[in-house]
Amino acid sequence: MLSRTAENLFWLGRYMERAESTARIIGMGARMAMMPGRGGHDEEWRSVAAATGCAGQLSDVEEVDQRDIVRTLILDRENPSSILSAIGRARENGRAVRTALTTPMWEALNDTWLKIRDIDEDAIQRNLSGHLDWVRERCALFLGAAEATHLRNDGYDFYRLGTFIERADLTLRLLDVKYFVLLPETEVVGGGRDHHQWTSLLHATSSQRAYHHVYRGDYSPWRIADFLILNRNSPRSLAFCYDRLSEHLDRLGRGYGVRHKCHLTTNEYVAILEDQDMGEIFQTGLHEFLSASIARNNRLSGEIAEAYLF
Repeated sequence: MLSRTAENLFWLGRYMERAESTARIIGMGARMAMMPGRGGHDEEWRSVAAATGCAGQLSDVEEVDQRDIVRTLILDRENPSSILSAIGRARENGRAVRTALTTPMWEALNDTWLKIRDIDEDAIQRNLSGHLDWVRERCALFLGAAEATHLRNDGYDFYRLGTFIERADLTLRLLDVKYFVLLPETEVVGGGRDHHQWTSLLHATSSQRAYHHVYRGDYSPWRIADFLILNRNSPRSLAFCYDRLSEHLDRLGRGYGVRHKCHLTTNEYVAILEDQDMGEIFQTGLHEFLSASIARNNRLSGEIAEAYLF
């Protein structure tokens, strides 16, 4: 496969996952903003910007509200983390490799772009949750089309590598924002506000029912972090993402007859996650673990690009 095609498919996977992830994060912020606060909801909305890596774009705003978030994280065409920008860039990458996509994949992607490119800000403000649900449904439609119709070849592997790199990044950032940015004042740790913020992470990853199936009614921060980091059966956990990254890289290694630094990095981290438990992670520092994992995930993305020349 041409390196340019591999790059387009990799970033197609990243941008589609980013669009869905951003919709999930904004929905989480909206849920948290509904809770009685300490005088406003600036903290919750800033946490949303921080989770998407866009905190700097709102640093000059005195008090961030929903309208600021909609403009920056949904409608800003110049912001690569906004929903509109992510879907537009995904469509550009998809169009560049049109023959590498199946017809259902292209139709799902192109129709989504045609409907979202002229989206109305006032309509979003009036029905934010409805528009976020629509974005998630369209991204799920594209994913379903890919899973049902794409050949399991190297193109599929590059597309899924982008998906799981982006998904792992989201999970890590969500946890880090909750633990480090939203860490509540001492008197409310473990209280209703803190509990609501932690359970909002499960809603943001559509994991509440799956979590209940595993841990029943124990919604402690310890268990939620364990579910989103180490549970290998949870499709949005860090461990699950790295298991899939390892599988797709191994397929490429066998198919091309050569292994690279990215293969070693991935397999080493899979082994580390297998040996970890949440007691060790909390003892050494959850924030430190998450920061190191975000850096490792970014490095892996660069190693994949270097290995396959894009």
